[in-house]
Amino acid sequence: MSHNFVLITSFTVIGACFGLFGCDNDRNSDLICKNNPELCSDLHKDSWCRFEKGDLIRHRYALKQSSSPTGKQLYQQLIYLEKYSKCIELAAGVQHKINTDRTRDRERAFAVSTQTLSELQETTRANNEVHLAFYRWMRFNDQAGLAIVENTYKQELLVDNDIITQLAAYYVRVSPNDAKTLYLHLLATTKPADIDPDWFLALASIYRQQQDSEKEYLLTRANLLISENQADEQQLLAIIKGDQALASTLDSQAIELVSVVMSEQFANSHSEALLK
Repeated sequence: MSHNFVLITSFTVIGACFGLFGCDNDRNSDLICKNNPELCSDLHKDSWCRFEKGDLIRHRYALKQSSSPTGKQLYQQLIYLEKYSKCIELAAGVQHKINTDRTRDRERAFAVSTQTLSELQETTRANNEVHLAFYRWMRFNDQAGLAIVENTYKQELLVDNDIITQLAAYYVRVSPNDAKTLYLHLLATTKPADIDPDWFLALASIYRQQQDSEKEYLLTRANLLISENQADEQQLLAIIKGDQALASTLDSQAIELVSVVMSEQFANSHSEALLK
């Protein structure tokens, strides 16, 4: 287990180091506003929600550079608008007794952002690109959008991890074997820093449905190895009826599973074959 802890921690440290050398995003968004005031005129002026505001500004600028925005770019704009609108809604509730103009400015920005979001949702309603179909399914339970996502998956054209993750979670209830295929695909193709420990738990729940207690135990243990989750060891052991010898074997397999996933060697490995 210590080997895996070191392995996983190293990816965290590497990610932090990259963050130290990142560009100055605040200065970057300020420069964009200075040179392209039309991209920022509807946004609030003070420092609240600076991350959400900065992301929105930079993405608006990227859209401005594109003569024909892709469906994915429009989907990202919807997400950035949502995050900004939610944040500025909370900020608008903070009342300034002295600088009342700040409160009014945030209230104005919130009103405009909700209108802008609604308009973009409407203008993309008939766009059947998979990211926008996915957005309608997630936000409005649009079944036509779900059908587009499913069809894209069946044609083996689905490559966006966010969409794959949500479709897999949906399939856990309605098509467990498809869910299993998608989660194994995610483990085989995702960069270590982006691995979601919950994928192991989702797979464990599928095997619980299928009454495969050994794989349920194995995947639950794998989740514990790469997450901060805590488990009652007695309850975990109860999954395999208290079989200590079997637990030792499965614990070793869980360590191997996490190791190959985090070293990007899961595809075509013994661990992958074991879970198919």
